Amino acid sequence: MAWKIEGRYFENCPCNVVCPCTASLTLGADVERCQPVLVFHIESGDVEGVDVGGLSVLAVADTPRVMSEGNWRIGMVIDDKASDEQADKLGAVFGGQLGGPMEAMSPLIGEMMGIERAAIEFSETDHRHSVKAGDMIDIEVEDVVPFGSETGEPARMEAIFHPVGSTLTVSQAAKAKVKIFGMDVDRPGTSGFSTSKFSWSA
Repeated sequence: MAWKIEGRYFENCPCNVVCPCTASLTLGADVERCQPVLVFHIESGDVEGVDVGGLSVLAVADTPRVMSEGNWRIGMVIDDKASDEQADKLGAVFGGQLGGPMEAMSPLIGEMMGIERAAIEFSETDHRHSVKAGDMIDIEVEDVVPFGSETGEPARMEAIFHPVGSTLTVSQAAKAKVKIFGMDVDRPGTSGFSTSKFSWSA
């Protein structure tokens, strides 16, 4: 059966602003291991007849410095408001088993670190995007408005290869605490990206 999800997205990683890996996976990260957190808030969606609107999913990765080398380790945090059926469907979408963008990324993934369930709080205000997942993840990023901008529009990176789309808004972390899947980091000031809308289907 077909599926489609739409919603909002932001991310944080340990690189300096702007993250080189987003420009190209062949460019090395600013650190030896890249450990991004990808935040998906689904505003509307149906996966094989199951409504998944209003739920959030976080993908947490641990990758080599040059991400195109593969051998990524991936874990997920799924909203504890999801029923078991909803969680199973979301796990299949974000694990790539049902096709779509995550299936296209699957050749780069070498290990699944697991799936956690947590109370996820997602919010957006003006140019700020934040998420909390229990006591494991607490991240807030703010879109970067260039100095001297007459429009107040944030900076964007275009024509990139990314699962949520080819244009992302450049952001910077106001706070970024991650304690999950063996990671324990606190990295304010690091890189982020956001988009006001993503749409996946298969």
